[in-house]
Amino acid sequence: MAGAAGLVAAMTTGGDAVASPVRQGGGGEDRLVRGELRGVWIATVANLDWPSKKGLTAAAQEAELIAHLDRAVRLRLNAVVLQVRPTADALWPSPYEPWADCLTGVQGKDPGWDPLATAVREAHDRGLELHAWFNPYRVANHTDPARLSASHPARRNPDWVLPYGGKLYYNPGLPEVRRFVQDAMLDAVRRYEIDAVHWDDYFYPYPVAGEAFKDDAAYERYGGDFPDKAAWRRDNVDRLVREMGERIRETRQGVRFGISPFAVWRNKATDPLGSDTRAGVETYDALHADTRKWVKEGWIDYICPQIYWHIGLATADYAKVLAWWAATVRGTGVGLYVGEALYKAGDPAQPAPWQDPAELSRHLTLARDHDEVGGHIFFSAKHVAADRIGAMARVVADHYQDRVRAPR
Repeated sequence: MAGAAGLVAAMTTGGDAVASPVRQGGGGEDRLVRGELRGVWIATVANLDWPSKKGLTAAAQEAELIAHLDRAVRLRLNAVVLQVRPTADALWPSPYEPWADCLTGVQGKDPGWDPLATAVREAHDRGLELHAWFNPYRVANHTDPARLSASHPARRNPDWVLPYGGKLYYNPGLPEVRRFVQDAMLDAVRRYEIDAVHWDDYFYPYPVAGEAFKDDAAYERYGGDFPDKAAWRRDNVDRLVREMGERIRETRQGVRFGISPFAVWRNKATDPLGSDTRAGVETYDALHADTRKWVKEGWIDYICPQIYWHIGLATADYAKVLAWWAATVRGTGVGLYVGEALYKAGDPAQPAPWQDPAELSRHLTLARDHDEVGGHIFFSAKHVAADRIGAMARVVADHYQDRVRAPR
């Protein structure tokens, strides 16, 4: 997940207010007026969260996964966002793509079990939602196609792939690529009772200084109706989002579609509709991801901006970014959840606010002033487990006194 690209840390002094869940009496017992999403990301790319290392036995992998689920229950969370397609490979027996190398250490090698099937079953048995997290275009965290599985679609279709910034990506400008990645993801929707399809913040790659994403040939072939390459690229991503939403609904009713983008659409200095920020990355311009449009058009069911900054940060104040997103979703019917940077809490490289165990709790307190906010997702599972300075424990004590079901 992206960090606070291009941002300069600033100090803040926050109150220590604690908000209790809004309750309503009824039937002799209290109940929450509405549920809220309380989620945790479980990243598998590069074995960030799970499995803890490559090559564990199937039993050991399953035990680790269940430990993450059990911890979520103990912390009164109600959703896990499991990365099931980290680098154009799969955590289920996919007919489209090879087994993920994060399992066995060898891309394409059968791990001896079906992690996605187990995750769905065990999550649901515990009252947890399972949001299946896919990365549409990332192929590899290196640039050597020979290191991919021999049957990998990127090797069978080398013209689909572009190297950039030390990684390999599928070219979003090719219609056949767009259709293929949708088909690959929809296989999981068709075969498993997942609760949501979830994408993170990677569309066109984050810019690398001095390097060009070499999609000129695709632009020449398909971009004639657009005023410039940037508009064409945005249309490519728009099509991916709109078509995926439509195809999910056609494939399985009740499966939601959510996206977790970098949290700044555009700065106000760039566009008067933008947020009061001075971020070094704007998704509209840098990633060609018009996140605001996807909300306004209702192409997605929820958006979960990664507001990975503290309250009072001069260049991107959590409070200001949160308020902008609340206003953006208002009246659209699109749900708003907030991505929270638990990984920063207690990190000595982070500024003073992140050394305060109450910083994240203050985020949730602030969010309760915005009716549009339907919950929070914490990055990530290993940081939930470690909880370096007790920031997650503070959130639970202050805000999660009871278990609630995720909103539908």
